[in-house]
Amino acid sequence: MAGTRCTDRVVGAILGSWRYDLSAISPEMRRDYEQHMADCAHCRARQKFHRTLDGTLAVLTALSMLSFLFALAVLQRVKFMEHVAFNILHLEVVSMYQMLVSAAFAGLGFSLIAFILVMTTTPAPTYLGGMARDRARFLEARLPESIRSFRSR
Repeated sequence: MAGTRCTDRVVGAILGSWRYDLSAISPEMRRDYEQHMADCAHCRARQKFHRTLDGTLAVLTALSMLSFLFALAVLQRVKFMEHVAFNILHLEVVSMYQMLVSAAFAGLGFSLIAFILVMTTTPAPTYLGGMARDRARFLEARLPESIRSFRSR
């Protein structure tokens, strides 16, 4: 990216201010920008970087939510925490569980908010859906004809 330059600085600046997202513009305008993206290696690389970043943020926030859900499930089963609470921290079991469950719910809430923000402010859903669609087409093309014939159109 750093070694290449945009072929049209004006169009490149416009695309850069949109974070190289063409999904929100009208089809008439999109044609010229898509042509620029096809011709300009710099803008194509920047778009790929931004979509990778958006996808990574979506995956990380989803994993964060799952880890807090796992923490809540573990809190229901771990008896070792009672030993730590009684003997080391000198806490009552109720206050320890309340503290840990509150922290897990707070983490889950913050992760959920971050996930919603990522999914609404970035084109990640469109990008990830397009990747899944392309992968499904690729896999379908590799299936034998006898199996493909079962798929309803």
